[in-house]
Amino acid sequence: MTAPHTFDHERYWRRTITRILVLLAVWLLVGPVMSILFVEPLNRFSIGGVPFGFWMGQQGSIYVFVALIFVNAWLADRQDREFDVHETPETTRQVVGEH
Repeated sequence: MTAPHTFDHERYWRRTITRILVLLAVWLLVGPVMSILFVEPLNRFSIGGVPFGFWMGQQGSIYVFVALIFVNAWLADRQDREFDVHETPETTRQVVGEH
């Protein structure tokens, strides 16, 4: 018989909150800061002939937001595996039931 699984809830949620705050900080930097506050200085540079500040406001920030979704999912999955709370076919079957 194996020892009962111990789970450090505080450490798990502290890391989750930290991850979310870091990703929100990236969102804040890319969205409002780069696309609104610093649009003029960023427009000195260009991407494909388009001013960089304008491009960030219209396209770049959207690409970063989508990337942040995937990064969050990847990091959350990695953390769940580290804490051994990830989904497996066995645990999913227990919740959903066999149909």
